[in-house]
Amino acid sequence: HLIILLIDERPEEVTDMKETIKGKNVEIIYSTFDELPEHHKRVSEMTIERAKRLVEHKKDVTIFIDSITRLARAYNLTVSPSGRTLSGGLDPAALHMPKRFFGAARNMREGGSLTILATALVDTGSKMDDVVYEEFKGTGNMELVLDRKLQEKRVFPAIDIAKSGTRREDLLLTSDELEAAEIMRKALNGMKSEEATENILNMFARTRDNGEFVQMIKKQRII
Repeated sequence: HLIILLIDERPEEVTDMKETIKGKNVEIIYSTFDELPEHHKRVSEMTIERAKRLVEHKKDVTIFIDSITRLARAYNLTVSPSGRTLSGGLDPAALHMPKRFFGAARNMREGGSLTILATALVDTGSKMDDVVYEEFKGTGNMELVLDRKLQEKRVFPAIDIAKSGTRREDLLLTSDELEAAEIMRKALNGMKSEEATENILNMFARTRDNGEFVQMIKKQRII
């Protein structure tokens, strides 16, 4: 079951998402930027509670939230002042509920699971956004870092490969894939992000599937 939660998003983005992503197990829940912070907060709390009930019924649920930063901003405007203020005017109490939201992800022994993928805004020029990012950095099992320079050059997917990764890739990859990933990371070390991504995409274009790609990496041992 897939739940897409859009917080403080533009109405046209919401419409585009609803028209693009369809399915009987897909829900798109949103609170647009013209709504009050209280509405953002209420919608997010209803969403996580619905997800928990589905997991209790042994469903595998995934929540995509865009973004955890905007959710923290909403809580910062609605939370009772704690008397302390972090850099950028962020009240520490405003981070409690976004952390509870993100920390609700788990795999149940009795069946059912909840996976949460959240976006965080960076390089916005806001100290508050930087604090929110730093609070959540390293708390997830996987980090996918996007690169603005790649996006500006229209190189997609605009992923900073060197900075992206997962904590336990040994549980996800075969021994051959793990070896290839290690070779790739060593070869990409020191390269510029755009050069590294373009090299990988070129290798994708020359291979038919992951197996062939892995064998090419192991054979060449260079990107």
